[in-house]
Amino acid sequence: MPIAYIDNHKLLCCRSPGGGKVTSKDKKKDSGKEIPIWLRVPLILLAIYLFILSIKLMGGGFKMMGSDFSDGLIQTTDNPFVGLFIGILATAIVQSSSMTTSIVVVMVGSGTLPVYLGIPIVLGANVGTSVTATLVSLTHVTRPKEFKKAFSAAIVHDNFNIMVVMLLFPLEVLTRWIFGIGYLEFTASLMSDSLASTGGFELLDPMDIIVDPILDPIKDQLKTIVVGDFVLGGLIAAIVGFIGLIIAMRIISTNAKKLSEGKAQALLTKYVFKITAVAFLFGLIITLIVQSSSVTTSLCIPFVAGDILTIEQVFPYMLGANIGTTITAVLAALVADDSQAALTLALTHSLFNVTGCIIFLPFKFMRKIPIEFSKRVGEKAAEKKRWAALYIIIIFFLLPIFVIVLWRVLNMIM
Repeated sequence: MPIAYIDNHKLLCCRSPGGGKVTSKDKKKDSGKEIPIWLRVPLILLAIYLFILSIKLMGGGFKMMGSDFSDGLIQTTDNPFVGLFIGILATAIVQSSSMTTSIVVVMVGSGTLPVYLGIPIVLGANVGTSVTATLVSLTHVTRPKEFKKAFSAAIVHDNFNIMVVMLLFPLEVLTRWIFGIGYLEFTASLMSDSLASTGGFELLDPMDIIVDPILDPIKDQLKTIVVGDFVLGGLIAAIVGFIGLIIAMRIISTNAKKLSEGKAQALLTKYVFKITAVAFLFGLIITLIVQSSSVTTSLCIPFVAGDILTIEQVFPYMLGANIGTTITAVLAALVADDSQAALTLALTHSLFNVTGCIIFLPFKFMRKIPIEFSKRVGEKAAEKKRWAALYIIIIFFLLPIFVIVLWRVLNMIM
C-alpha cells in the first residue's frame, strides 16, 4: 500500500492542473514570461538588417575569391550551350546575377561578345542566382519538419528557372537556326529600338545607404588578408556571412511565427499572399525597393518553414521578384550605356522571366509542376540531409564545371 500510495502521489505530482503531463513547454512558461509583441517587431527588423548585411557580406566574400575567375570564364565562351553553364557557375560563385550580367552587358556593349552568345549566359545567371535562397534554407537543417518546407520553398525558385530555361533555350537556338535571330533577341531588339532614345533614370538603392557604412569598412579590411594569390579574407567573409544568416533566420522564424498569430497572419495569408496577382506584385515591388531578388526570395523561407505561408502562396511572390530584379538592370542599361546591343541584352533578361510567368503563373496545373517536384525533393532532402548538399553541389557547381571542361577538352582534341 505505501508503495502504491507513493507511486500514485508521484503520478499526481507529474501532471499539470489540466490533467495532462507536465511538458518542457509548461516548464518554460513557468520559468519566464513571453517576449512582448512590441519588442518582437524591432527584433525582427534588426534580424532582417542582419540578414541583408550577412547576404551582402557572404556575396562580397565570394566576389573577393572569384570575381577575376568569373570575368575570365565569361570571356572565353564561344558556344551558346556552354555559355548557359558558364552563367550558372559564374553567378553561383560570386552570388550575384547582377555582377554576371553587368560583365556580359559591358562585353556586348564594347563589341567583344555578340548578343546571341551573351543571352545564354544571362539565362544561366538567372538559374545561378537562386542558389542564395537554397543556401539560406540550410539554416533550418537541424529541424527536419522546418527544413523540408524551407528547402522545398527555396528550390521551387531554382526549378522554375531551370524549367523555363529548358523551354526557352532550345526555342532561342532553334529560331536563330531557322530565321537567323532568336526569339528573345528579336523581341528584345524591337523593344530596345523604342526605349533607347527615351533615356532612363537610376533607382536609389536604400540597402546601400543603410548597409554600406558598416559593410564597406569590414570588406576593406578583409581584402587585405591574402595568402599568396588567394584572398583569405574572402573566405572569412563568406563564413561569417553564413553564420550571420543562421542567426538572423533563427530570430526571424521564431519571432515571426509568434507575431503572425492572429491579425498579422490573417493579413499575410488572406490578403497579401492569398491572391496570386497581389503576391506577384508584392514580390516585384519589394525587389524594386531592395534591388536584390536574392534578398526578396530568401526572406520568405522562414515564413514557409514556420507554417505561416505555403509554397503555393510564395511561388507567385518569387516570380514577381524575378521580374523586379530585371527592371533595375534595364534602367541601369538606359543610363549607363547607350549601346543598342547592351540594352537588347538587358531586355532579354526581362523577357525570359516574363515569358516564364506567362507559361506557368496563370494556369494552376502548370504551377503545380515545379511546386510538386520541389516538395518531393524537399522530402528526400529532409530524410537524408546529404541529398540537399548534393543538390546544391551538382546543380550549381559540378554539372556546369563538367560541361565547361568537357567542351574545352573537345576543342583541344579537335
